[in-house]
Amino acid sequence: MILAIDPGNLESAYVAMDENLKPVEFGKIQNELLIHKISKQMQKDYKTHFALEMVASYGMAVGETVFETVFWSGRFWETAYQYGDNQTKIYRKDVKINLCHTMKAKDSNIRQALIDRFGEVGVKKSPGWFYGFKSDIWSAYAVGVAYYDLHIKGARV
Repeated sequence: MILAIDPGNLESAYVAMDENLKPVEFGKIQNELLIHKISKQMQKDYKTHFALEMVASYGMAVGETVFETVFWSGRFWETAYQYGDNQTKIYRKDVKINLCHTMKAKDSNIRQALIDRFGEVGVKKSPGWFYGFKSDIWSAYAVGVAYYDLHIKGARV
């Protein structure tokens, strides 16, 4: 199981995926609730891989929301760390390079790369791999896929 997080200042997106990278649970919830979800998942399965999108500095001034996001990222990390040392920080640049092979990739390019790799979103009558995904959930899923490609699949070679 991989639990991937796209942290935010008030709410964060998460995706839990199985060994085939199929999303088994996902959502965007308040950070306080996500702390409990992380704890519950890590207690249930200590082998869970925890992938967290990390905030990076590119030299630009940032505001309060970025600092709040960093604060919550640390809380998520610490919560997962209580149950083992199976956490990895994933930077946005690594997601872009892994999925789109360019740093110029935008969210729409990442979304399309994921659809090309795993299949269509689908509709209510015929839900696809990504049915129900929304903006930040796509980002969390991309973090999980990049983690898998760079740290699990790549480690098997």
